Amino acid sequence: MAKGIIYCMTTIVPGLVKIGKTGSENFEQRMYNLERNGYVNVVGLNRRFAIEVEDYDEKEILIHELFSKSNVPNTELFAVDVELVVQLLSSLEGKQVFPKSISKEEVFNTATDEVQRDVDKANRMLIPDGTYYIFDKNAKASMRVENGNFIVEKGSKCLPCNKDWMPESRKKAKIENGILTEDVICKSPSTAGWVVLGNANNGWFTWKTEDGKLIDIFRKR
Repeated sequence: MAKGIIYCMTTIVPGLVKIGKTGSENFEQRMYNLERNGYVNVVGLNRRFAIEVEDYDEKEILIHELFSKSNVPNTELFAVDVELVVQLLSSLEGKQVFPKSISKEEVFNTATDEVQRDVDKANRMLIPDGTYYIFDKNAKASMRVENGNFIVEKGSKCLPCNKDWMPESRKKAKIENGILTEDVICKSPSTAGWVVLGNANNGWFTWKTEDGKLIDIFRKR
């Protein structure tokens, strides 16, 4: 089985990534040439992640196929979130070649967090500003959405929490006798649900519009 390096590089163009391969012994020279000379008239290339794997030819083909819809024809350039590429490459079995300062697990976790933040940000923008509700036999709450923030309003009736772990929003929430005494700002509907329910939940199926429709309807438009 042929062993070699698969790498990804950012470019001067935001959101444009090069995904390529090279022999293990040629990596440093290949990076030097690309960072100095560019690639198909695209400059400003900088190495982002590289991993040495078995069957690198086949793996590179597979990765290119996975991102084929984002490919710039006849090149190894892809209009894709570099963190998504790093997440994929760092999940492969192999020896991390770059970066050397942090572990493959740390790279994977960081990339995953960045991807999730982007997803959360996009989802937040789907929900129109307004007020939404939890109507439960034990919990009653209102949540005000403003500019991508989810604000659980004071006066909401919250359930107790007996978990070993809870998000900071719930941990710091001022609740007296089951009643929230101050607004709590959250970054997702699920975290807002945690403040009220004291448990993990899917906020898209927890909060409702004034006429009783789940806020999940906004993701389906």
